[in-house]
Amino acid sequence: MNAVVYYLALPFIYLISYLPFWLLYRISDICFVLLYYVVGYRKRVVMANLRNSFPEKTESEIKRIRKDFYRYFCDLILETLKTLTITPKAVRRRVQFEKKDVAVFQQFVDQQQSVIIAMGHWGNWELAGARFAAENICPLYVIYHPLRNPYFEKLIVHMRTRLGNGLFAMKDTFREMVRHRKEVTATAFIADQTPHNLKTAIWTEFLRQDTPVFPGTEIIAKKLNYPVVYVGTRRLKRGHYRMECEVLVAEPTNTEEHAITEQHTRRLEQDINIQPETWLWTHRRWKHQRPEGKME
Repeated sequence: MNAVVYYLALPFIYLISYLPFWLLYRISDICFVLLYYVVGYRKRVVMANLRNSFPEKTESEIKRIRKDFYRYFCDLILETLKTLTITPKAVRRRVQFEKKDVAVFQQFVDQQQSVIIAMGHWGNWELAGARFAAENICPLYVIYHPLRNPYFEKLIVHMRTRLGNGLFAMKDTFREMVRHRKEVTATAFIADQTPHNLKTAIWTEFLRQDTPVFPGTEIIAKKLNYPVVYVGTRRLKRGHYRMECEVLVAEPTNTEEHAITEQHTRRLEQDINIQPETWLWTHRRWKHQRPEGKME
């Protein structure tokens, strides 16, 4: 059945990917109407997440953000499909990566120093990865969760690696980073995902709610002493972004416990507060409660 679904869907996926952006966004407009007004995909989850994250906002403001989010969510899905066939030239045109932001990475490459990238589901992280590859600064490896469907898994791997990036399955992250330790690399952690193991999670306040945070970013940064660089992908207008990069922690081994986690969480929170509609609000980020006695 997995193979049947895959081979039926594949021609349509590639057809969409080859469409010009202007037509892609017309399809996105139709998808928005269906998803928001007809299907109502996770509208209650999104509304609850927004209310809890922005208690100071009025109901009308919350509803406006929700509507803007669904418009963007449809764009995000189709833009992601576009990365199956997009050219490096088109990526450079769509995603700004200014000299000052490139320099954030170049300084470490010049020192033969690998880095860790901390980012979140804010803006189009897939286009950001493609843009990094187009700049050819150093190899980029992205941490990801493999799909259960082997056919779609192969497609996703192709989509994310076709321009030169590599992938590490989350369970193999540390082992793979050690194996590539002689290379100068950047390894990207999408750090706002819910950890699988809540017993080892670092609990903090994120968007005014108790939130478990995946500790791997901090643990690996300290073990390998890799500087941590935050990357945000700000949406400038429809289909256009700017990567914004800054060094959060230059020497991880000198930091206090949980300091790295707090820094990349606060930095992402700052971006979300500025442009809330481009964060992934459909995610059930706050479905777990902090265990009694569990401190930050």
